[in-house]
Amino acid sequence: MKIIFIAAGSSTRLGGLTEEIPKGLLKINNKSIIQIQLDLFKKNKNDNVIIVTGPNNEKFNFTNILYLHDTDYKEHDVLGSLMVARDYFNDELLTTYSDIVFDEKIAQSMIKFSGDIGIAVDLNWETNYKGRDQHPKNQADNVLIKNEKIIEIRKNISKCEKNEKIGEFIGLMKLSEKGAKLFSNKFLELEREHVGKFHNADSFKKAYLTDMLQELINSGMNVTPIYVSNQWCEIDTPQDLEKAKKLFKN
Repeated sequence: MKIIFIAAGSSTRLGGLTEEIPKGLLKINNKSIIQIQLDLFKKNKNDNVIIVTGPNNEKFNFTNILYLHDTDYKEHDVLGSLMVARDYFNDELLTTYSDIVFDEKIAQSMIKFSGDIGIAVDLNWETNYKGRDQHPKNQADNVLIKNEKIIEIRKNISKCEKNEKIGEFIGLMKLSEKGAKLFSNKFLELEREHVGKFHNADSFKKAYLTDMLQELINSGMNVTPIYVSNQWCEIDTPQDLEKAKKLFKN
């Protein structure tokens, strides 16, 4: 299994903290965000790692890693950065954002998932936004679930029917070899043919991973929730960074 880190963002909301280093290299106590993830994956015998880099790419110095530099990081968003690694979508994949920290149980849940396309979903997501005034909950990447299938993914889903539930996508995706090919083929098709607005993005070029997941759903593919309920934290603001330091103190 290959693990792909998407680490090509500019991270403007962290201000001066990320002017000279990528967000994934910020320290949570004595380890960087990416190092925390790498240690979890290696502990679970997964060390085939690719990191897609953007600004300040020369600051990365992890060993035994394949680095792919996204030279167009200013021209596209998360989806475009991920697909810099498209040549490696020929195997089972686990993709992750470089600005999240999570515990070993979450890592194991992702590794053990055996479906074709699965994403990590927290149903208890609203508690993570208490006191988080720099990143309100209407900015969460929500998922709407019905009959254990994700039927919608976008920001600010606030209503659901009695037989539905709302969670938050936390940034981890698992693809089987088949799922990786489906994902890559659909991307290449859209890259050739799509014109205009793309789901919640102004264009396909500016699409997020969530926009692509919605496209897969609309195309009839099953995107399965992988439920997580343990410790995790997204680092998007200085407030988030301080929260993560407390949450992962040990």
